Amino acid sequence: MKKLPALLSTLFLFLSLSLAVRAADPSSHWQWEVKGPQGSTDVSAVFALKDGAFTGTVTAMGNDVAINHGTFTGGVIAFTIVRHMGDDTFEIKYSGKLDGDTITGSVDRPIGDGERKTFEWKATRVH
Repeated sequence: MKKLPALLSTLFLFLSLSLAVRAADPSSHWQWEVKGPQGSTDVSAVFALKDGAFTGTVTAMGNDVAINHGTFTGGVIAFTIVRHMGDDTFEIKYSGKLDGDTITGSVDRPIGDGERKTFEWKATRVH
């Protein structure tokens, strides 16, 4: 009977560590909303962290775009996507802090005439 509390403690520790590792790993499907001049757009992404490399794909308006320069260090995610609209090409830079099932940070994007603006970004993990 004395082994049961030790077994339960070990099981609890294992489950706690498993949840902590999952919470510290951005590998998953994520979603967020972008508000623009034409209204809101739903955005989704699939991120992967493998052997220290942070990769993924962002999908918006039916277009998939691979992330560039992806990093995940100290719980902070950063990456860039390149969008093409007609003859124009522009970069959108994301950065955010992972906290469980949420990433909160900022997006640096062009707003026209060579100017850029920073917006808040909040992504939620899709279960």
